[in-house]
Amino acid sequence: MAQDSFVHKGKRKILVDYLRNRIGISDENVLSAMNEVPRHLFIESIFEDFAYEDRAFPILAHQTISHPSTVAEQSELLQIKEGEKILEIGTGCGYQTAVLLAMKALVYTVERQKDLFDFSKKKFREMGFYPKFQSFGDGFAGLPTFAPFDKIIVTCGASVLPTELLKQLKVGGKMVIPLGPTDEQVLYRFTKVSPTEFEKEEFGAYKFVPMLGNTNL
Repeated sequence: MAQDSFVHKGKRKILVDYLRNRIGISDENVLSAMNEVPRHLFIESIFEDFAYEDRAFPILAHQTISHPSTVAEQSELLQIKEGEKILEIGTGCGYQTAVLLAMKALVYTVERQKDLFDFSKKKFREMGFYPKFQSFGDGFAGLPTFAPFDKIIVTCGASVLPTELLKQLKVGGKMVIPLGPTDEQVLYRFTKVSPTEFEKEEFGAYKFVPMLGNTNL
């Protein structure tokens, strides 16, 4: 397995400075986690030299690893506290999962693509990251067995709001999700203020890979 060298650590520090000073990330828990997690180990070695630039890269199953700024922004919007139960929809290559784990969250993660499920499971084992539960299945269904969750993060764009996920959120909990058509989504944060009421906040346009699964919930 590739190593995490002093060069990589130096590039991570530069990335974290960029996220703080240029993107405006102020949650030190997020910045510390992104300084800790070796992003270059989650992508193809041909992209390794560019791993700490604010760029997305192709991964298995025609998916992408999100821009570091997107990972940081979604993580910050969750307002994670140590020990909270987080449901992640779209494990992907596992980078976002690792950031959440480095923030000392209890992560339950779901991936629809078998290639990515197998890849991330192997990576976590190699790198010593341990989600509470890792599932291969339909992200739209969530993980009702483990509900309710303090926070839910959806790392793929959904054309329709997956209401089953909102049901699995604690009162007071938050869900961060990109919603909209395939070419461009808007990032939203839903806060569950009662069993049937939600506050909705909008955080601008993004482009995510589409969420797969049954949307008729």
